[in-house]
Amino acid sequence: AQHRATTDPAVAADFARAVISAKIANARTVLQRARRDHSERVVAGPVVDSVRRLGDLLDELRRPMPLDRVRGVEGEAARIYFAAFDELIVQQKSDFFFHERSRRPPRDNMNALISFLYALLTNDVAAACESVGLDPQMGFLHADRAGRPSLGLDLVEELRPMIADRVALSLVNRQQINGKGFTRSETGGVEMDDATRKAVLVAYQKRKDEEVLHPFLNERVTVGLLPHVQARLLARWLRGELD
Repeated sequence: AQHRATTDPAVAADFARAVISAKIANARTVLQRARRDHSERVVAGPVVDSVRRLGDLLDELRRPMPLDRVRGVEGEAARIYFAAFDELIVQQKSDFFFHERSRRPPRDNMNALISFLYALLTNDVAAACESVGLDPQMGFLHADRAGRPSLGLDLVEELRPMIADRVALSLVNRQQINGKGFTRSETGGVEMDDATRKAVLVAYQKRKDEEVLHPFLNERVTVGLLPHVQARLLARWLRGELD
């Protein structure tokens, strides 16, 4: 059923549209929450502008569109979101700043922190897919590539802002980590030392222990269970048990 769905352009586009809509909605919430919690330090203009523009993209995604356009909207949304991300960092600005997303390798401390958290979350989501009988390498939004958990990368999109990004901002703004825990390698990439990595893992686990109200199940579940819940709902949808 998963194979049939991922090779059907219309089904793949609808699935991708739902996932990216959730990602954008959660990204808007991160921006709005930071502005509310740090109103005296967050520069409102760029954040308000990004929230408005993301809302416009959400409206666009309510209409059916081909998969390539969904990917285009996702890329545009990422640029808008990350354009305001530096405004959310209100402590340790000399060590933690965000100019643009960089990876493989990350070029600054904030990108190194985010990339590490994204990798943790992707591993959790891929494992959740396997636990319910899904193939984590057969995706809808992300093209299949040998060794890449394409479905895991699909499902992680909606969870990145509310889990990984919030943990990263909390660690920096609460000064639970500092710039001394990051070093630049010979290749120009930035890496974390063991103590910083441990602090990040502890904060990530604490976030996973928090509870949220699942909007579809209407039940409180821990954040750590969200990948499993979403994977199970996806499996039921693929089997035709859910709309």
